[in-house]
Amino acid sequence: MTTTTTLRPAAVAGMFYPGDPDTLRDELASCLAGAVPSAPTLGAGLLKALIVPHAGYVYSGGTAGQAYALLAPLAGRIRRVVLLGPCHRVSVAGLAAPTVQAFATPLGSIVIDRAAIDGLADLPQVVASDAAHAQEHSLEVQLPFLQTVLGSFQLVPLAVGQTGAAEVAQVIDRLWGGPETLLVISSDLSHFHAYAEARKIDHATAERILALEQLTSFEQACGALPINGLLAVARRRGLRIERIAQCNSGDTAGDKGRVVGYASFALYEAPPAAVDDPGPALLARARNAIAAQLGQPTRAEPAHPGLDQPGATFITLTQGGALRGCIGSLEAHRPLEQDVRANAVAAAFRDPRFPPLKAEELTRTRVEVSLLTAPQPMSFSDEADALRQLRPNVDGVIFSAGQKRSTFLPQVWEQLPDPRQFMAHLKQKAGLPADYWSPEVRLQRYEVRKWKEAPIP
Repeated sequence: MTTTTTLRPAAVAGMFYPGDPDTLRDELASCLAGAVPSAPTLGAGLLKALIVPHAGYVYSGGTAGQAYALLAPLAGRIRRVVLLGPCHRVSVAGLAAPTVQAFATPLGSIVIDRAAIDGLADLPQVVASDAAHAQEHSLEVQLPFLQTVLGSFQLVPLAVGQTGAAEVAQVIDRLWGGPETLLVISSDLSHFHAYAEARKIDHATAERILALEQLTSFEQACGALPINGLLAVARRRGLRIERIAQCNSGDTAGDKGRVVGYASFALYEAPPAAVDDPGPALLARARNAIAAQLGQPTRAEPAHPGLDQPGATFITLTQGGALRGCIGSLEAHRPLEQDVRANAVAAAFRDPRFPPLKAEELTRTRVEVSLLTAPQPMSFSDEADALRQLRPNVDGVIFSAGQKRSTFLPQVWEQLPDPRQFMAHLKQKAGLPADYWSPEVRLQRYEVRKWKEAPIP
């Protein structure tokens, strides 16, 4: 997406929140001070997402502040915030991304993660629109909170217009990242009902959100679409959710005749130690998929709770240490159970570099499964800059230039430990000269967890 201006200035400072920096800091401190220190009721986990309201701070700042206070211990971990909220001012078909380099508030500027936004360019539901962001308060009111609790971070702001929950979920999946990425969904609840009726409606809405069930109407929440996108991904990925705070404007600074509802929620990923190692389950399924194709006996398959969640795997087959087949998925597009089986069959029988595996070869074939993280776009000025950023033995790399595309798993660093050599071979794998470079080159990187069968005697 082409950048036309450098900065989106604050649009609602002095209206939704104080425009004077010192007054704003005092207001934020008051909102954050209302948080009750306590451990998450649902047990330990990695805080991954928040749902927070976006009214003026006098109305909903305390409800938002109780959620944002949870981020204070994570300031060193979170380096990117993906922020989604509904469009209130401009009609947009899809999700609107800005073209600017930074968003400003009275507390300073926040750098936009341009590489992440550019990495969404192939998704038809993502459009460039600075107009959608120019006066939009649903995103802006969250920024001073984030600046206060996180300090320095990069921002991916998306104003959600007319689209579907599945399209929003696809964008969220693309931007999911790792522990460095926080997702924030901005939404109020019901609007302009009498106090008692609003409490009844908002209670039912909150119960649906806590059950990770899709909302059915914008009457429940103005940000129903981004909420539904997050809930769909949260259900697939097994996130846990808790309500942090809930009230309405009648409880804070408004009358009780016509109120707006507010609630904040936190969503947690299970900590790595809490999830059993999926390696044995993946290796068993990969081998069994190949054995079944050959009419050979299969082995017991350990269960694992993550097998029905989306996952991207590569299957590598070796014989005596030599490659015998390697095929996989770069992005999670189907349940992990299906992905590992399909890629195992493809590596054994459809790798164009090798003839199909024969039954007599199976016993001397060693299976390795690599489980990929979501690819993240890299931002660089030239090839030398890209090479400096590569992390040997950590990064898997996806290279693309026009219609040419290739990837190397992190394991390839064992044979090509020099970044320049690694990149040269990656370009050759894409069918390009080793010294090729052009402005159209795009790079993404990912990490893997890998498991390999025991050496064959």
